[in-house]
Amino acid sequence: MNIVFDLGGVVVTWEPEVIIAKVFADPSLRALVRKEIFGHADWIALDRGTLPLQEAVARGTQRTGMPETEVARLLSQVPVSLVPIPETVDLLYRLKALGHTLFCLSNMHVASIEHLEKTQTFWEVFTGAVISCRLQLCKPEPAIYAHLLKAHGLEGTDTVFIDDMQVNLSAAARFGIRTIRFESAAQCRRQLQDMGCI
Repeated sequence: MNIVFDLGGVVVTWEPEVIIAKVFADPSLRALVRKEIFGHADWIALDRGTLPLQEAVARGTQRTGMPETEVARLLSQVPVSLVPIPETVDLLYRLKALGHTLFCLSNMHVASIEHLEKTQTFWEVFTGAVISCRLQLCKPEPAIYAHLLKAHGLEGTDTVFIDDMQVNLSAAARFGIRTIRFESAAQCRRQLQDMGCI
């Protein structure tokens, strides 16, 4: 079986509120940052690889009225906040040992993916990685799933996709891909057992 993992919120932690709280104490500033940085279309453009980081900082500064140094400091916290979830990493190695072929499919901007590639060793379990900023495509756009299948010669019916966002799973399901909504490594493992993968 081909098993495809999202990264943020599945293999590594993704907690925007925690990142924001580390940089800003003021609740009103936190709300502003949540809306105008993480919740803004520029965030998707960063993930898509069509917006350079420095430009994102400048535009975020304009929108929020905060000092450019503060916006830059916030964005610099994102890559280092992506910490492996040990239980999921254990699951990856277990699935690999059982003979499954593993891939990752993730929306992630350049600084984050480069940080993870430099600091983590779990990449060795993946046969391939489909990363949004390198294709200028983002989940849940159909083209990114089509690329995953075509580039790696996969059949949807022989593939399971694990993600924490239902919208991304629904898009994958249109290609005949089986899906698991990730809540925890233990829950994910149980569902993989139910599918006969473990």
